[in-house]
Amino acid sequence: MTVVNVGPARGAPEEGSPPPAWPGYEPSRAVTLVRETAGNALLILAACLIGFVVWFAVLSRLDYDRAQVDSYANFRVSLALATAPTGPTNPADPTELLAPGTPVAVLSIPEIGLNSVVFQGTSGQVLESGPGHLRDTPLPGQPGVSVIFGRRTAYGGPFSRLPWLPVGDIFTVTTGQGVSTYRVLDLRLPGDPVPPVTPGQGRLILVTADGPPLAPSGVLHVDADLISKPFPAPTMVIAPADLSASEQALGTDPTALVPVVLWGAVLLGAAALLSWAGRRWGRWQTWIVAVPVVTFLSLSIADQVARLLPNLM
Repeated sequence: MTVVNVGPARGAPEEGSPPPAWPGYEPSRAVTLVRETAGNALLILAACLIGFVVWFAVLSRLDYDRAQVDSYANFRVSLALATAPTGPTNPADPTELLAPGTPVAVLSIPEIGLNSVVFQGTSGQVLESGPGHLRDTPLPGQPGVSVIFGRRTAYGGPFSRLPWLPVGDIFTVTTGQGVSTYRVLDLRLPGDPVPPVTPGQGRLILVTADGPPLAPSGVLHVDADLISKPFPAPTMVIAPADLSASEQALGTDPTALVPVVLWGAVLLGAAALLSWAGRRWGRWQTWIVAVPVVTFLSLSIADQVARLLPNLM
């Protein structure tokens, strides 16, 4: 008698194979939608990380250039009309403080190729547009110690070459009172002695981050003495205690957390919408429409996240 090996019966699992699913089993639509939403959320998160790097390293420079061009044109008009600020208050209403971000001066240092509008305030948001004037100090050109902050790397990095400014170099600052001339006295780091200021004379301190471009380890100060005649200074109405932590050197802006959270909720909603639209229109058709939207959201979040970083970066 001949024995024929016919193998396993049709449909029977082979040895070592996983047990079959229940007949007719399919994941529910809700489970599938959750899985697709989670996958889309991860893709959008990756896009946000890429968007942050692109914004911080490249596109923030374009934002800085746009703000400088617009502000320079407006400030020139203010100078011509003699309506530019000459103190911490609004020229049209002396009882009102200057709004943060108001142009107050033009800083010109040819040695390092800098010609930039200076704005009132030193928060990270203000420094996105250019160097900022510390609000509790007099304006440049006036007696006393004036302070200007500037970013080292992001948003144009206007103070990126400040460490190479030679001692004795001469530069100018233009305000609503006229043009003031300064001579570089010294560069110093935290712990270095502060040179004394002659009573009745003016000094300007330029401040930026020290250390690697994206990992500041301290603060660099450049002291410059006023060598032109000082302009009259109005009464100071802002004290150091009036400044927020975000306006200090290497300060961060915690208020940016609110828009970051809100934009994050929008992104989560966009991930769910992509999953729903992908089932109705098709995956590739949906992403073709979604790419511009996701790009906009990613760059918007990147701008807010940048304000959570030290303001001198």
